[in-house]
Amino acid sequence: MGIEGFAGDMRKTSSSTKAATSAMPTKGAKGCGLWSCFKSGIGKSRRESSSGPLDQPEEQASGSGVPVQRPLALRRRQWLGDEHITADYTLLERELQRDNPDLAAHTRFLRPAEAHLLRLTDDANVVQETLLAIVNDEHGNDTANFLFVPVNNGGVSSRDGTHWTLLLVDRREPEGIVAYHYDSLPTRSHADRARELAVRLGARLETARMNRQGNNYDCGVFVVDGTRTLARRLAEGQRPDDEPLHLDNLVADRQALQDRLSGRAHSRRRTR
Repeated sequence: MGIEGFAGDMRKTSSSTKAATSAMPTKGAKGCGLWSCFKSGIGKSRRESSSGPLDQPEEQASGSGVPVQRPLALRRRQWLGDEHITADYTLLERELQRDNPDLAAHTRFLRPAEAHLLRLTDDANVVQETLLAIVNDEHGNDTANFLFVPVNNGGVSSRDGTHWTLLLVDRREPEGIVAYHYDSLPTRSHADRARELAVRLGARLETARMNRQGNNYDCGVFVVDGTRTLARRLAEGQRPDDEPLHLDNLVADRQALQDRLSGRAHSRRRTR
């Protein structure tokens, strides 16, 4: 299904979803709603952060030599928030631009706010505008072959999300877009949330295997590490043509993520 086809489908959205999205919480003292905040800053920040120069001052750099806006703390058992995934996706996006610019030009790393907006809004114009901002390049051409999409099971409240999963969306065949779903703690409800988002992306959902987490707090780490592993496999030439790119042996490395977000990994590299 093309992006233009979403408008008709969106009119079928249930009244319960409409009621929920109309009650989306505001952000900040000025009452910036989710869509307003997205338009004013989030949508721009993804493209601006990924297109800036890669030669950054040493003191700003992370483990890969790519800067984060500011160091982020992540405690030993802390659940990942939007800000952690956004920061690591920004790092990965720029690493990929540096190391494999051709793949980077055809790959998008959606921010949690973008994914949440797409899943919850019932406004067809918002869906279409958001999708076009994601998949189009600076010349207005749809060049996105692969989308990495973090999925949260929360609703409109900022406090009710309890689990992260991952979609790898293969858009190489416009008439057969597939969203591969990776879940480190699989349940039917998690799959339902992923399917809602896959529908908004014009994709059919297909389950891909992922190693199971051994605790109740590392689902977000599995998402960012799964994204990095899949991006590396795509860079190596692997494609989900005959079967999904399963992640049976994925090990979530919280310490490595902490180092990337804080910049400690880069400091270690400089002292070697």
